[in-house]
Amino acid sequence: MRQVIEFNHNWRYKEEWKAEFVSPGFDDSSWEKVHVPHTNLELPYNYFDEKSYQFISAYRKTFELDQSFQGKRILVNFEAVMAYAEVYLNGRLVGSHKGGYTPFSLDLTDHVLFGQENVLTVQVDSRERDDIPPFGHMIDYLCYGGIYREVSLSILDPLYIKNVFAKPQKVLEEKKQVETTVFLKNTSAAEENITVEVSLSREGKEIARQKKTVIVSPGAEESFDICLTDLTGIKLWDIDNPNLYDLKVTLSKGKEQTDSFHTRIGFREAVVKPDGFYLNGEKIMLRGLNRHQSFPYVGYAMPERVQKKDADILKYELGLNLVRTSHYPQSRHFLDRCDEIGLMVFEEIPGWQYIGDEEWQEVAKENVREMIERDWNRPSIFLWGVRINESQDCHDFYRETNRIARELDPTRQTGGVRYIEHSELLEDVYTMNDFIHSGGEQILRDQKQVTGLDEYVPYMVCEFNGHMFPTKRFDQEERLMEHALRHLRVQDRAAQDPHIAAAIGWCAFDYNTHFEFGSGDRICHHGVMDMFRIPKFAAHFYASQMDPKVKPVLEPATHWTRGDRSIGGVLPLVIFTNCDAVEGFVGGQSIGKFYPAKDKFPGVPHPPAMITEIPETGNWGMEWPSIEFVGYLNGERVTTRRFVKNPAATELIIEVDDRELRADGIDATRVVFKLVDQVGNILPYAMEAIQIEVEGEGKLIGPKITSLIGGAIGAWIKSTENPGEIRITAKTNSRQAKPVVIRTV
Repeated sequence: MRQVIEFNHNWRYKEEWKAEFVSPGFDDSSWEKVHVPHTNLELPYNYFDEKSYQFISAYRKTFELDQSFQGKRILVNFEAVMAYAEVYLNGRLVGSHKGGYTPFSLDLTDHVLFGQENVLTVQVDSRERDDIPPFGHMIDYLCYGGIYREVSLSILDPLYIKNVFAKPQKVLEEKKQVETTVFLKNTSAAEENITVEVSLSREGKEIARQKKTVIVSPGAEESFDICLTDLTGIKLWDIDNPNLYDLKVTLSKGKEQTDSFHTRIGFREAVVKPDGFYLNGEKIMLRGLNRHQSFPYVGYAMPERVQKKDADILKYELGLNLVRTSHYPQSRHFLDRCDEIGLMVFEEIPGWQYIGDEEWQEVAKENVREMIERDWNRPSIFLWGVRINESQDCHDFYRETNRIARELDPTRQTGGVRYIEHSELLEDVYTMNDFIHSGGEQILRDQKQVTGLDEYVPYMVCEFNGHMFPTKRFDQEERLMEHALRHLRVQDRAAQDPHIAAAIGWCAFDYNTHFEFGSGDRICHHGVMDMFRIPKFAAHFYASQMDPKVKPVLEPATHWTRGDRSIGGVLPLVIFTNCDAVEGFVGGQSIGKFYPAKDKFPGVPHPPAMITEIPETGNWGMEWPSIEFVGYLNGERVTTRRFVKNPAATELIIEVDDRELRADGIDATRVVFKLVDQVGNILPYAMEAIQIEVEGEGKLIGPKITSLIGGAIGAWIKSTENPGEIRITAKTNSRQAKPVVIRTV
């Protein structure tokens, strides 16, 4: 019977590579002890040399397997290694893999010593090699090194389940069905007669079961289809109700169960048509952002909890219904969470503008296969990106990537993101980066102008804004407001165009990049949040599009100071809100009620309120007042925002995402430190030094002594392997924060 052993703990790591490291007798006791996910080099927040992590490193792990495992197949599974890996067991090469974003498995069976010590050695080449996508030319993001996703060991019978593709069908009919393709591998020299059984359940209650007996040839990989039919009472998966079902496949010989495979599925129909996106027959405007999977200091090497938190931020803090995994397949944990919370996903292969030679293209084609075969059961994913982001046309290459995708998964459409007009459409959906809006009257191009076609086709806008208007969280108020308004204008215009199915802004979070891009500090400040996931004004626009019954939002796009904007004052004042009305109060007296500007922005569900006049705030020399804004929903007061006339550093606060972590030496959570004024607003230009102390069963990811960035900064806390408590304290020159405690269990 299948056993999967977690293989993340107690690796030995060295920031160099020598041939002698593969020897099982090599002494690695002086090497650093690490757990994976692991980055090959921790980096500063900014202004570092991006070549510093581009080297070849070594990982070694010692393990034993019980004698009872003899006769089994032993596979090691890597979820991602950046960018090229060679794997050795007991001094012998067992395999290699090109590509830093997709999983691979290697069979160790022929070289395993049972009941004895085994040494697994991995050479990790994290250089930007010309033979591996996305490399070969400049790219506008960093590809951090290391074994940065999880590793496991599978113990299998000689005949085992290699993969399962479950395809819900007739999902809009009363009686639904699931066609399941089971991929089997027979490593034995004998023909095998095996019973394959598929069962469907939800919340532990079985719904259907079907089985068949098959014959698998010796040494063969074969697939078999089993269909569960006449399924009634099935709940659809959608954005608001992401109903998931458990599908289990088992293999049996007689009464003995020899293997099992679990996956989750959702019953839904998702398709992009010339007149928009339809989910289960209902037209929905997709509003999203692009996400890089990078974090300060450790790059890509964040564990499950942190990956899932990003999905929660996109859905519950930014109110999105779509994310694009720019520009590569991302963590399974992130995608698991998208399935769970109803966040649609456009997933694409690694790449950025450049197309390499034939060898390079073969790796990209394999990336298509690996991406789809990993994620084809996910209801959140509705579109495969099979084109290198923003590349030129390449007919033969892209004809083949589309063929591979359609052959592997005929249930989903293909897309391919470009930025050029009149590009050859080989995909099912024309996906376009439209950066035409630069603050003027032109917001988006007409679809037919872009495609050069006479008819409308399925069409999505996959990037806008970004480099057209980089904005730091500590920028001057006018820039922050204009940044937000550009996102608003494009989303509003896209929603009014019946031939645009989605508008995906660039991007969710700031990210590290090469020196050729960004602000020279190795950061692209393109996000609606910074790298610590702390919001800018643009984030408030997206948040304001949520249903007010879920979360009322009231966020004035201002720091409420007289002299921050050019000339002075705060007008026009944009208030991002999903309330019916907003009322302002100065000195306890109402200055009027203000309503969403539906005439100006009719496309978005919740336009902002626009205030063009506030008495007693206009001229230099006049007294500057404090102000309060009140949001109303159905005539009832539901939320408020206050600003003081004379903000001063009042309190240093610590906010943590989670109060409990697993004591496994891997789990982590975000911590945000904020210097706030008298009413709890972040002081946007505070840059004080801050000292962070972590005591007990936790470790700080990032520097102990740093500085606030625009009044706030984040960090992550990682658990040790001991149950107990983590105590976090912080102080600036002027303030001491109250301690925060996290439990580890």
